[in-house]
Amino acid sequence: MPESKSKFFIPAVGAAVVVAGSIAAYTYFKSPSGGSSDALDSAKVVPSTALMATYITTDSQGWAKLQQFGTPEAQKLVAKGLENFNKQVFSNSNLSYEKDIKPWASGVMIAVLPANPVKQVQLNVPSGALNVPTNLQQKPNILIVVGIKDKLSALNFANKLKSEKGVKFQESDYQGQKIIETTQNGKPTYSVVLNNTHLVLAPEKQAVEKAIDTFKGQSSFASKEDASSILNQGVDVKNSLAQIYVPDYAGMVQQLSAASPQAKQLPAQTLTQLKQIKSVVAGVGVDDAGVRLKAIANLDPQLNKFQYQSTPGNIVEQFPIDTFALISGSGISRGWETVVEQSKDYPQMKQALEQVRSQLKFVNIDLDKDIFGWMNGEFAFGAIPSNQGVLASVGFGGALVFDTSDRKTAEATFTKLDILAKTQQINISNRNIGGKDVTEWQIPRQGALLAHGWLDQDTLFVALGGPIAEAVSDRKNQSLDNSDAFKAVTGSLQKPNAGYFYLDMDKTKTVPLINSFIGRNADTITILGSIRGFGVTATSPNKSTSQLEMLLALKPNTVK
Repeated sequence: MPESKSKFFIPAVGAAVVVAGSIAAYTYFKSPSGGSSDALDSAKVVPSTALMATYITTDSQGWAKLQQFGTPEAQKLVAKGLENFNKQVFSNSNLSYEKDIKPWASGVMIAVLPANPVKQVQLNVPSGALNVPTNLQQKPNILIVVGIKDKLSALNFANKLKSEKGVKFQESDYQGQKIIETTQNGKPTYSVVLNNTHLVLAPEKQAVEKAIDTFKGQSSFASKEDASSILNQGVDVKNSLAQIYVPDYAGMVQQLSAASPQAKQLPAQTLTQLKQIKSVVAGVGVDDAGVRLKAIANLDPQLNKFQYQSTPGNIVEQFPIDTFALISGSGISRGWETVVEQSKDYPQMKQALEQVRSQLKFVNIDLDKDIFGWMNGEFAFGAIPSNQGVLASVGFGGALVFDTSDRKTAEATFTKLDILAKTQQINISNRNIGGKDVTEWQIPRQGALLAHGWLDQDTLFVALGGPIAEAVSDRKNQSLDNSDAFKAVTGSLQKPNAGYFYLDMDKTKTVPLINSFIGRNADTITILGSIRGFGVTATSPNKSTSQLEMLLALKPNTVK
């Protein structure tokens, strides 16, 4: 982080706190402040026009919980990083976060406000110049609200800051409130203390003025109907670190997109898709398994076309225990029908689908019936380590497994694909693996490129690489659902669900191709060494609600 950016927060905070009182007010400031500020209290001074807000807790309980995880090497690396950050922020200063800020600052809310209206300006452009800007865009405003839980500690910090060099303060009045302009390295920051309980600061003066207007009675983020509902709703995570609130998802995307330098007007069809999501609330916390994120999207049931269906999760049993990555779900055929239906509103998408349909018809394959029509049950794609045959250079292969109630159509499809492969000079052979008939596509001197067969009456598999076909068809070891890593990463995720995304970090690091992307950076390897795995799932209890849960499973700290 550049020093000029990392240090702006500190003098601005101190300057604003200075105006909260003086040593003469010692008795008042020594009195308790009535508890730490929470998200709802902070939102009361955020203008109702805010596009979104994030509330970060400074309560040490959640952050301390993180110290229970990580290898000794990772703990040292994190500690070193925090120490360097502290030195960078407070360089050439007698201040420190632990002694001077932590005692009085409670939760921090960061709100994103719409960009200020662009004023028409006279541009001095040479005659005949090209690419004259027709519109000027500004970035959305950032507004920060910091709760003050200990007024005396805050005042002591402010007084200590007065002795700092290189910081200039200038006061101005707005509706009876003193706004402090803090300038360091030529960059101003504006701040104000409201009711001695909240510090408000922003890089734009107008954002602070709007917060004062809100404090004086104008509509706030907390009183806005959509925002109020998700503020009260929240997300239930243990040892919460942060909560995120988006009251109007489509409106936020539209305004942020319009503020982009490369802004293009969003198509009407895209806006319709975005409007399926009314609002979003998310939370990040720490529990015994690691860092967990939960998000809830409130949907418009009239616009939501997707029909959610939970999966029994039995498909995981079809994968060997050394599978290091997995994506599972159900009802590909229903999802495809939804895509086809929605493509009617997107001319380019519809045209692309028609082109694919036409090309497949030349080889006697019906895209809708032969490819997607029979995929009506559970499915999963898994990555499995292997260093044999065509997989030797990459270190792993993949397997697709499908449950279907239409075996006849599925068999007919693969018969067509086998015939097509023969026309490309690929040898088609059959062999028995573990009592199962498997068809392989053979490449000279490389072995099987692809294999497919039936694991039972209703379960079809497609394997990339002969060794993967053997691993799936003739499992000599336990299945993935019995893996300690899989249980640790997915066992605490909500059930029933729509399926999983699963990643075993320890096994992933042993794969040559993936290892090459990780590189030899010691710090990266150390951090990854503290991660056990990553899991994601989703549920939808009704057509108005969609829920997402992610877990970054961490290894316990073994330092005594």
